[in-house]
Amino acid sequence: MSAQADAAHMAHALALGRRGMGQVWPNPAVGCVIVRGGRVLGRGWTQRGGRPHAEAVALAQAGAAARGATAYVTLEPCAHPSPRGPACADLLVAAGVARVVSALEDPDPRTAGRGHARLRAAGIAVDCGPGAEEARRDHAGFLLRLREGRPFVALKLAATLDGRIATASGESRWITGPAARAMVHVLRARHDAVMVGGGTARADDPQLTVRDMGELRQPVRVVLSRGLDLPADSALLRSAREVPLWLLHGAGADAAAWHRDGVGLIEVAAGQDGIDPGAALRALGARGITRLFCEGGGHLAASLLRAGLVDELHLFTAGAAIGAEGRAMLGPLGLERLADAPRLELAEQRAIGGDLYSRWRQR
Repeated sequence: MSAQADAAHMAHALALGRRGMGQVWPNPAVGCVIVRGGRVLGRGWTQRGGRPHAEAVALAQAGAAARGATAYVTLEPCAHPSPRGPACADLLVAAGVARVVSALEDPDPRTAGRGHARLRAAGIAVDCGPGAEEARRDHAGFLLRLREGRPFVALKLAATLDGRIATASGESRWITGPAARAMVHVLRARHDAVMVGGGTARADDPQLTVRDMGELRQPVRVVLSRGLDLPADSALLRSAREVPLWLLHGAGADAAAWHRDGVGLIEVAAGQDGIDPGAALRALGARGITRLFCEGGGHLAASLLRAGLVDELHLFTAGAAIGAEGRAMLGPLGLERLADAPRLELAEQRAIGGDLYSRWRQR
């Protein structure tokens, strides 16, 4: 198979894998394509809840035709079986594939090269590397959780041309138009959890759910509130039985008042300025969250940027101006020198309805 063909089939597998984003945590969202003679025989992606894995889905589709074929997988096939199914490396061996092409080696210590070694021991040719750069971006949350114990963080900001998110009186609905708001639901669906600060939860009473996108696994709603000073009748709490809600709080908060179905209470380190963002992310990583979508407010956004914890920024800019008396998009960063300002690099920019959308990445 030529390098060009390998790249094309791996691009197909990567596109399939993205269908699982936000639906498969704590597992990675993997894609797999089974090919022989240039013909696709089977394709799959990790299913909701993490099982079955992409390879199992693709092999089931290919059936006996998989013998002698090439499997393109966006991450090294796992080497560890679970109560929910056998290891994917064993499935590929049993199916009799002739070659496996992986984009990346799996750093999970339960696999970490063992999957490739098992395939080679069975006489299967293994190549690793095609599509690696794109796969690293797609699997960034899974890799960050293993390496640093935290999820990939995407920050969403929606503001006017002059960087304001509300008028002086607090009016903010709606800064952006319906197309931009619909895109936010798409972004929520691609993440395991959606997070806001306590101030946003009190001021906006958001639901933080994905709507108008059919049946899917809703992201966990996360609120950072050092003292748990949240309204007891909020939309978040009323819907906790249907969609999980995790409240991250500091020591000394009256957690007993929040023990109810669907509410997870997680104590994390806090200081005078609120919950420590690094501690919050580590707590979420420990509970399996790999991709986190943060929707503010300004104080939380600033704390994440200040700590260098924003991996991707989604900025929606409306063609309106509010003025200096309006509420700023970001809270204080405490900068004295321009050289200390957080800097991101532009990944894409386009119109969304009547608004401008730009996506920025950590350098």
